[in-house]
Amino acid sequence: MRDWITKDFGWKLISLCLAVAIWLTVHKIYEEPKNSLAAGRGTTLTYGNMQVLPVSSAADVHSFQLRPNTVKVTVVGPPDVMAQLPAGEIRAVADLTNVGAGRDLYSEVQVSTPPGVTLISVEPARVEVIPPPKP
Repeated sequence: MRDWITKDFGWKLISLCLAVAIWLTVHKIYEEPKNSLAAGRGTTLTYGNMQVLPVSSAADVHSFQLRPNTVKVTVVGPPDVMAQLPAGEIRAVADLTNVGAGRDLYSEVQVSTPPGVTLISVEPARVEVIPPPKP
């Protein structure tokens, strides 16, 4: 049994050192992308009380009301882009094209962002559409 440990001890020690070096290299390669992703996510900004604009291709939307008419939008992007990002570059809209009498009176809130900025969340994601009163 003693011979099993001491025979070719130098080779065994070199093999152990190489195995540790390989493991550390592989571990570092797989850990760096995770760390760069966490660091690369950038800066997160939240815009509360962002006005939701009603849009439609077929109807006049001035008399429609949305409830709630504001949403909370969270976006993320590179720090240099986010530092210069005005709130007007981000738009929240509710498409009223498919909303009508007898149909769903809710609309999904769609948010447009400039290049390099990613939408994280919209709260609430849907708004109630209140059509104008019939004369």
